[in-house]
Amino acid sequence: MKKQMLMVALAFAMSAHVVTAQPEKAAAPQAASAAPSGPATQLKPSVAQTQAALWASRVLSRYHYKAVPLDDAMSAKIFDAYFKSLDGEKLYFTQADLDQFAPARTQFDDAINNEDLTLPFQIYNVYQQRFTARMNYARELLKTKFDFTTDETLQIDREKAPWAKNEDEVRDLWRKRVKNDWLRLKLAGKDEKAIRETLDKRYEGYLNRFKKLNNEDVFQMFMNAYAMAIEPHTNYLGPRSAENFDIAMRLSLDGIGAVLQSREDYTVIREVVPGGPADKSGKLKVGDRIVGVAQGNGQFTDVMGWRIDDVVQLVRGERDSTVRLDVLPADAGQDGKHITVALVRKKITMEEQSAKKQVIEVKDGGIKRRIGVISLPTFYQDFEARRKGDKDFKSATRDVQRILGELKKEKVDNVLIDLRNNGGGSLIEAVELTGLFIDKGPVVQQRTAEGRVEVESDTNAGLAWDGPMGVLINRGSASASEIFAAAIQDYGRGVVIGEPSFGKGTVQTLVNLDRFSQNDKLKYGELKMTIAQFFRINGGTTQLRGVTPDIKLPVMSDTENFGESSYDNALPWVSIKPATYLPSGDLKELIGPLQKKHEARVAKDKDFQDIEQDIAEAMKIRKDNTISLNEAVRRKERENQEAKARLRESRLAATGDKADEPASGPGSKEQRSKAPTPTAPKKVNVATKGRPSADDGLQGDERSLAAELAAEKAAKNAKDVYLQEAAHILADESGMLRADTRMASRAMPYLSMLKQGGN
Repeated sequence: MKKQMLMVALAFAMSAHVVTAQPEKAAAPQAASAAPSGPATQLKPSVAQTQAALWASRVLSRYHYKAVPLDDAMSAKIFDAYFKSLDGEKLYFTQADLDQFAPARTQFDDAINNEDLTLPFQIYNVYQQRFTARMNYARELLKTKFDFTTDETLQIDREKAPWAKNEDEVRDLWRKRVKNDWLRLKLAGKDEKAIRETLDKRYEGYLNRFKKLNNEDVFQMFMNAYAMAIEPHTNYLGPRSAENFDIAMRLSLDGIGAVLQSREDYTVIREVVPGGPADKSGKLKVGDRIVGVAQGNGQFTDVMGWRIDDVVQLVRGERDSTVRLDVLPADAGQDGKHITVALVRKKITMEEQSAKKQVIEVKDGGIKRRIGVISLPTFYQDFEARRKGDKDFKSATRDVQRILGELKKEKVDNVLIDLRNNGGGSLIEAVELTGLFIDKGPVVQQRTAEGRVEVESDTNAGLAWDGPMGVLINRGSASASEIFAAAIQDYGRGVVIGEPSFGKGTVQTLVNLDRFSQNDKLKYGELKMTIAQFFRINGGTTQLRGVTPDIKLPVMSDTENFGESSYDNALPWVSIKPATYLPSGDLKELIGPLQKKHEARVAKDKDFQDIEQDIAEAMKIRKDNTISLNEAVRRKERENQEAKARLRESRLAATGDKADEPASGPGSKEQRSKAPTPTAPKKVNVATKGRPSADDGLQGDERSLAAELAAEKAAKNAKDVYLQEAAHILADESGMLRADTRMASRAMPYLSMLKQGGN
């Protein structure tokens, strides 16, 4: 969603992190040792930050695809973006605060050019005071009684609302928010004492996490306000963020093989990676709490109450080095016996984000069609390993090619590439992955700020898969996903199914600002900067409009607040001259019949009727943008939702959920080289495939870890209605191609299965 609240936007302080062990930068030990104390009441910028801002402004104003001078006009945009990043829901500042800082609207350019960032930090420090005051007021409200018989309402989304005029108005906003939090817990069956304790602990937790924010967090927020005021996909990455970004693209790291999460003041093991050092030791399990970290035989550092990223930074280190953990076992009380676990850091592969396969069997009359599904969460590649000549470097294309070989042996009839919620990644991977399904030819065009057009092509002869195929996309499919889907569509190579995609048609590259540093100890971070726009080989662009599926499924996303068109400063849609290419086939003759079969099938499908109903209800809620604070009204709404859920569950139980089941289970970013990269959008809107459950009124770590993991597992294993329907569509296609060889020869003249014969 576009709206941001600081407590949400900076939730990394509570997020789960894979423990890595990349070589620590020179400044890391100092940062880690300072972590327990939290930030000072008044945060100040460092020398490195003021210098980094100046160098970033010089790069952005000269080399960005949409280069804009840093002047008073840009300062005004930064001002608005900065306040939005701090208080997007307008819950902390008042109009009086905005009026107080009005003169600053035209002073941010001077602040950056003069290497004096006092102004943005002053604004943040006022925000810090307002945040603390609001949380303290919320806690005070818990001592009062709420009247749930009145017909009050709470505005759900305040992004477009005016700022509260004064303190009285903002306090009334918070009274309603606390009242809603209380009502949710009351409707879930909590008694007054439990509600008061839960909410007091919640608001105290907000304050504690807020106090752990430091000047690097503030600087990154300010610099992102500047960068994104130019264009939505330009970002500033602080030194630590840049390191984590690199890890996310490699899908590999050196570490102990555990996912850590903050829960209250503890660092908890959320997942143990199979085959990693933690797993092989046999001494660590999910729920264990890390309370101390030591390097080799050194002394332990107490990490109670630390931010998760600071703990992770301590656990990181050189490959084959030793880290010791002071662990409080999951089944031990707070005063239980600790154990010491020594682990040698090793290379860990993040398989959860790698390409995976399954085979879905679909019955077509008396014939079973086998549809091979390859799910690809991101377009990843270990560019450093590839540059060094490592023959086993990690790559999305290499993984998919291997899986295609396996699917051939399993004699699947069709292949579906599932790119839902794949936000993009490496441009090279998008081109090379397309090359697995086409012969030589152009894949995507790029146009630089100077107007120079370059064509990225597949130069490898032959196809890894020459049978029919399809692509499944949704609103969360962006950038590299759109390049791939668009190329498959333009070549007439496969059927694109799903929702219209995100609409991100820009290319980013990473600029290491450390190159401008005159001191090795001063780290400036990196810019992820838009340098080009990409175009389909047919001359159009995916910018704003995205990729339109050949066969559309119901749109589950909030398109007004999610997608390129939701940004007010997105680049416009334009077109250029088409590239010279030879289509692989022509699927137009197939699309009409496939659409009719799809419509007839979903018209009788109760799951699709449920989805349509849920979408209609969600759209109504978004349109109304209010929720009642009257207990009787809310209780009636809850009872209706629960009755609907029971009806759906009983229907599934009666039918045995006779969906097509997988015949086999799971098998088996950005580019950091000089070549540009189409980067993923920062916002993700993942449509859940599980059915709605009753609201328990709790948040995140207020549930037990076991309950949280069980819910995630249930959602993961829930019936994926869209995936099943996509498999049906491709099964229909396979049947049509086998039944009508003349149509098949026109649609897919290269089709291997026609040569092989078959049913």
